[in-house]
Amino acid sequence: MNDWIYSEEVKDHFFHPRNVLFEDESLFKHNARGIAGNVVCGDQMLMLLRIEDNTIKDIRWKTYGCASAIASTSALSEMVKGMTLDQALAIKAEDVAEHLGGLPKKKFHCSVLGSEALKNAIENYQNSLNG
Repeated sequence: MNDWIYSEEVKDHFFHPRNVLFEDESLFKHNARGIAGNVVCGDQMLMLLRIEDNTIKDIRWKTYGCASAIASTSALSEMVKGMTLDQALAIKAEDVAEHLGGLPKKKFHCSVLGSEALKNAIENYQNSLNG
């Protein structure tokens, strides 16, 4: 049963998520948008970024998912704010899980969602620059 115990950091990010998109997405000034989903567990995530001078200045996200998905995305949003795009792309799901003090093995796949949505948002931004 200990395989399902969440760290205090996971609980904190789940009960008090940071950078959540509570309003309509049109009310958050952004220039990058990414969506990711996981058919294994049915979770889906929207991530919006405000990028200036190749740096993530602000971030908002909305997740339909479990505690691990919500906590992972909240932690990721704090980790990447202020990073360059290359630095943010270097963040892996394992880094997020470590930042959270670990995740149950059966829930690790939930931490991948945030990284995928972030990558999709950055690709969206880079594609918009290229025409």
